[in-house]
Amino acid sequence: MQDREDEVRDRIHRGLLYTESEASFQNPLRRADLVFEYNQTRPADTERRRELLEQILGSVGARTVLLSPFHAGFGSNVHIGDDFFGNVNLTFVDDVEIRIGDGVMIAPSVTLTTTGHPIHPELREDFRRFSEPIVIEDRVWIGSNVVVLPGVRIGYGAVIGAGSVVSRDVPPMTVAVGVPCRVVREITDEDLRTRVAGAARTSSP
Repeated sequence: MQDREDEVRDRIHRGLLYTESEASFQNPLRRADLVFEYNQTRPADTERRRELLEQILGSVGARTVLLSPFHAGFGSNVHIGDDFFGNVNLTFVDDVEIRIGDGVMIAPSVTLTTTGHPIHPELREDFRRFSEPIVIEDRVWIGSNVVVLPGVRIGYGAVIGAGSVVSRDVPPMTVAVGVPCRVVREITDEDLRTRVAGAARTSSP
């Protein structure tokens, strides 16, 4: 049994196909009941919410804000750094690891999915799928209704425009938008002058 589980784990970590039945030994790592409980807690009950987050997530940094509701396939495969802000309806499809750095902000209704399915229907029997980790580096801002797909790394300081579908890596300090998401420009010191006191009319893309 252990050899079989190790073989399935190896396939999962290599981004190869595996089925729901083959991966069922991982079900004890799911935190569905705790996620449900978190989503029922009062916003003012900060101590209980923090306690639950520490039980749900693989790791969680200081000064984390995660608004309810959020959703997670496992929860235990999500790792969040310091000073994180996640708005409502954030969904983690975390069959493998999702790693989020420090100072990351995520707008409403964002999905981070480490898992996809084969194109050919005969290969989708028993919910056959593949999974690849997602990495979001420090100080990234992700706009509303963004979907980040398996295997993507979003570099330091990048901005992902609302409604984008991110299917490939995004370089650090860039603005990327669209379906599929593409880099439209770099972030420069000129952006320090936008929407600050006395400069609210400064043009920006």
